[in-house]
Parts: sequence; structure tokens; C-alpha cells
Amino acid sequence: MTELDPNLNRQIKKLHQITVYMRWLTVVLCWLTLGIFGIWGLRNEISLWFDYFTWSAVRYAIHFNPLPSFCLAFCVGITVSVLVWQSRNIIWGLPDKEKYLLQQKVKRILATGSSHPLWKFIVE
Repeated sequence: MTELDPNLNRQIKKLHQITVYMRWLTVVLCWLTLGIFGIWGLRNEISLWFDYFTWSAVRYAIHFNPLPSFCLAFCVGITVSVLVWQSRNIIWGLPDKEKYLLQQKVKRILATGSSHPLWKFIVE
């Protein structure tokens, strides 16, 4: 990838930082809505697990409470996915394709002007 001007590079880093924050905000909101619903739906089984934990009890809870189980599985899945994505970016850096897409988004935001919701976060 060619060398970018420092201002555009700074704006790309800000947009990436906003993306990271939004992903973690999504995870937190997921846990505050679906996670709480899932835990509440499995409250009787969880109390049983505290007394007698067996894998049969876990299987029973998942099998006979599919909606709360799905909610918890979705929350765990989205959390792991964000963790893996962010770990990859920290360890190996952003891939060139993702840098290019962020660059295009920044250019679109700059072309839109101050009417874009992310304008004040990117330009400052």
C-alpha cells in the first residue's frame, strides 16, 4: 500500500478506533439485553447447576430452553468474534484490504462534509 499523508493516516486510525468502540458497545448491549434474558430464562437450571453440576444438566437446560440458550450462545459468539478480530489487529496489524476500506470510508466521510454523523470525530 502506498504511503498516505499524515492527516489521512490519523483520520483512518480514528475511524478504526471508532469501529473498535462500536463493536464493543454492541457486545455490551447484547449482554445487557439478550444475555440477561438468557440468564433469567435459565435461572432454575443454573441454581440446579450450583447444587449438582453435570453435563447432563447442561444438556437438559439447552434442550428444553432453546430461546434462552440461543440468546446466551449468541452473546458468547459475538464476544468471541470481537475478541478474535481485535486480537488479530493487535498482533498482526490491520490487513491491507481493511486499511483500504477504512481509507475509502474516510474519503466518503470527507466528501459528505459536516452533515455526516462521524464528521466531527474524524476531522477534529
